[in-house]
Amino acid sequence: MPLWELILRYVLLLAVLAISVGPFLWQLSTSLKGPHENIFSSPPRFLPSSPTLHNYERVADTIPVWDYALNSLKVSVANVVTNCVGASCAGYALARLRYRGRRAATLVFILAMLVPVESIIIAQFTTMRDLELNNTLIAVLLPASVSSLNVLLMRNAFLNLPYEVEEAAFVDGANVWQRFVRIALPSVRGTLAVVAIFAFMGAWDDFLWPLIVLSDPDRFTLTIGLNYLHGTFANDERLVAAGTVIAVLPLIALFACLQRYFFRGVGEGAVKG
Repeated sequence: MPLWELILRYVLLLAVLAISVGPFLWQLSTSLKGPHENIFSSPPRFLPSSPTLHNYERVADTIPVWDYALNSLKVSVANVVTNCVGASCAGYALARLRYRGRRAATLVFILAMLVPVESIIIAQFTTMRDLELNNTLIAVLLPASVSSLNVLLMRNAFLNLPYEVEEAAFVDGANVWQRFVRIALPSVRGTLAVVAIFAFMGAWDDFLWPLIVLSDPDRFTLTIGLNYLHGTFANDERLVAAGTVIAVLPLIALFACLQRYFFRGVGEGAVKG
């Protein structure tokens, strides 16, 4: 490979890294700066001169951030469980079982991905109201409890598995559930990790739907709670940055724990023609 091409690749990679990671690092730096440090200096100073965690304490004193984080954690973990269980079962049924209407069912999941959330959010709200679930964390969970994207990911992952393995288990007397739980599911752990990450991120970052369906501040999720920092303390960028870092850290921790399964799962769940 020519030297200039190698240098160009590294320059492009560094540019992408700066664009994607730079804003978070700047927020982290801002959250660690003290009240007497100018965060709008020119030229800007990236590293704080006297790092402090006082801004994080102020966030906890301003809003019940840990209660909001716990509510978000409850919804996110439940969303991971429902998506992993529901998407894997539906994906296996679409990929392995033989029944009339299987192609039509697959088409329904594909079409569901094309429907904008904003176009059905009123119907979701009225449904939750009729079920008397408004202003509950269950109402926040239900609309995204099984994502059509995750179902299709699991379907394609199961389609990539060789039939011979399950046929051998069938000859040995294994029924459908045994083949699903003991053979198929362990073979697509990477895709399950992808589904888990997508489900957790979707529930943790969701803002519009919890804002609509929740009215009791005690049940607010973290994204809604942090909005108070932007509204009431819009001039205190340190406080806003500290709240942003608190919201992002769980996502980083989740990805760090599942990254080796994630990259393997991208190949398992690749779209198959």
